[in-house]
Amino acid sequence: MLKITDELKINRILVDDFFGIKYSDINQFLIKVGTNILLAVSILVIGFWFVKIAVKALKKILRKSNTDESLVTFLSSLLTLVLKVLIVVTSVTQLGVEMTSFVTILGAAGLAIGLAFSGTLSNFAGGIMILIFKPFKVGDFIIAQGEQGTVKEIQIFNTYMYTPDNKVIVLPNGPVANGNITNFTKAENRRVDLIIGISYGDDLKIAKELIEKFIFEDTKILQEPKPFVGIEALTKSSVDLSVKVWTQTADYWDVYYLLNERVYKEFEKAGLHLPHSQTLITPLEL
Repeated sequence: MLKITDELKINRILVDDFFGIKYSDINQFLIKVGTNILLAVSILVIGFWFVKIAVKALKKILRKSNTDESLVTFLSSLLTLVLKVLIVVTSVTQLGVEMTSFVTILGAAGLAIGLAFSGTLSNFAGGIMILIFKPFKVGDFIIAQGEQGTVKEIQIFNTYMYTPDNKVIVLPNGPVANGNITNFTKAENRRVDLIIGISYGDDLKIAKELIEKFIFEDTKILQEPKPFVGIEALTKSSVDLSVKVWTQTADYWDVYYLLNERVYKEFEKAGLHLPHSQTLITPLEL
């Protein structure tokens, strides 16, 4: 034991002589640095855990107050970003970096990043514009940037849509806010437009009466505005009837498919024929 103690004393003397620093000072410095690192890591871990709890609580409060779901997702993602930045700043400060210096560096870095990521800032501004002017909300079926689907989330930078076959589409908010948007579900009512062809020689009166009967019997079709049935065009192989009826937006596809189905099933029973394209072969083609 004495030999080990003597060796430790000799090592301390060598360190003091070589570096010009007392061994005890080095030991205290390492303990301080280790403690700061441990505290910094603890702040990150506990802080990020707290962010999850806080964001979850915010969502619960907003949803209980019947806040629009678009605003719920946006505020949640914004709160997550702000809190995480504050936690990282606090953690770095714990390592001994002065706040004023860090803020200066952060400001300079922010300017550089802002110039480099101008598109990202544009997406952030676009997200705010979407929430303020509300061209669409969560649950709406839209076409934007050439894509169509149901809006599931409006986040800080992106809007998430699900296609009818359940693919996920991520659209940047900047181009979405500045581009054309077709919202199919914003209005309470929609018009269903159908083109129904009958063969030349078929009784037009019977065809119109049948279609009007289908319209009257379908309770999902609104009688105001008044439904319309008339000749749309005379083509080479058919007389095309235009059918325009109004329904509630939620019933649009039910009305569309049911009308088509009834025409297919009942026109033939009434002696009407649904035409098909015919190709005429000329002698030059033989």
